[in-house]
Amino acid sequence: MKIGQRIKNVLFSKGHTAMWLAEQLKCERTNVYDIFRRSDISVNLLTNISIILEHDFFAELSSETFGKEKKQKVSADKKKDEEEK
Repeated sequence: MKIGQRIKNVLFSKGHTAMWLAEQLKCERTNVYDIFRRSDISVNLLTNISIILEHDFFAELSSETFGKEKKQKVSADKKKDEEEK
């Protein structure tokens, strides 16, 4: 997941603008557009944005990260089981 794009999608789906988010973060609008282009972000900034947008980006990232690992582990375990047969 490109976190900046996800923030942008959530922001707009809630009917807010980049200018609104900039006001909430007390920064310039251009900084918000920079956030939209990011593939990673500091925990502190993501926490603030999560609170402002009332959206748990951490849960999404965790699910995406550990969901993939779990699927890969299950797939590897199945492959190993088949090889042992």
